[in-house]
Amino acid sequence: MMKIMSFSRWIAWPLVLASAGAAWSQDLPVRQDDSIPAQAELVYTKGLQYLARAQNEKGSWNDNSGSEAGVAGLCVASFLAHGEDPVNGPYAKNIRAGVEYILSQQNEKNGYIGSSMYNHAFATKALAESYGVVDNPKIAPALKLAVELILSSQKRNRFNAWRYTPDSRDADTTVTGAQMVTLFAARNAGIAVPDEAIRKGLIYLTSNRGNDGAYGYTSAMGGKPVLTSIGLLCLSLGKERDSKGYQASLDYLKNNLDFRDSNYPYYFEYYMSQALFHADDATWREWNARNIRYLAVIQNADGSFPGNLGSAFNTAGALLSLALNYRYLPIYEK
Repeated sequence: MMKIMSFSRWIAWPLVLASAGAAWSQDLPVRQDDSIPAQAELVYTKGLQYLARAQNEKGSWNDNSGSEAGVAGLCVASFLAHGEDPVNGPYAKNIRAGVEYILSQQNEKNGYIGSSMYNHAFATKALAESYGVVDNPKIAPALKLAVELILSSQKRNRFNAWRYTPDSRDADTTVTGAQMVTLFAARNAGIAVPDEAIRKGLIYLTSNRGNDGAYGYTSAMGGKPVLTSIGLLCLSLGKERDSKGYQASLDYLKNNLDFRDSNYPYYFEYYMSQALFHADDATWREWNARNIRYLAVIQNADGSFPGNLGSAFNTAGALLSLALNYRYLPIYEK
């Protein structure tokens, strides 16, 4: 199978988007070549085959949430996270079509993508991950405009964070976490993101952390594993692993390795995998082995995953929870 990069002791990001106006590429940090569990590869391959079949002519996906720009972004990221070549690989057409669909959903005046800040975050993150590997001159200006909207939205918010719309005055950990991870991905792509924006976003997130390390939705009350995984991931990406409360949050997640969120399946797996990977290698390996077995059992025969949020979202979320086994995207490197 054609891949963006081959497995070797060192990984480099070789493709450069010449049309972006300047020679640029996303350089991945050094990593050791861990072997990919065969079961993870089987699950991932079946999932990608499903996503390829389910994509429509518009570049979006055929289910109840597949037309949302954020879902398209997660699907595009699923292909790239597996190292699929967007130029000549078997899924190159799917990747390019998905990117084009995301671009078509952007407001050209203010940069807003989709109909909610959830959609905007995941769609923008996919553009950041595509920038430098997908040869499309529209990505660079669209990405910069989308990031500017995230930053301007934060400035207008009284909590220096985010919620459902760019003009929201209130905030929550899920929407804020999505914007924060996207800003880190944009930084990895070479887009300027002020340190102050990161600092203020982290302050808001930690204001929702309880004494037990668990994060709540809009306050420090009612902490949940999925919210805690979002908070811990953002602290890790922000190089705040030595900050007060970090270990308490990690311990909380260690005590919830068997947790599964029936209301938001795969959203939890998506964040939990990343949070543990950046926080504690031994715990991530234990979680990863459990997660691979779990996903292999519940995966449908056609490669999709069951759930109440649509097959495209379900499948992309499940696959991206396995993406740390591959580490082809900079956001998945330590």
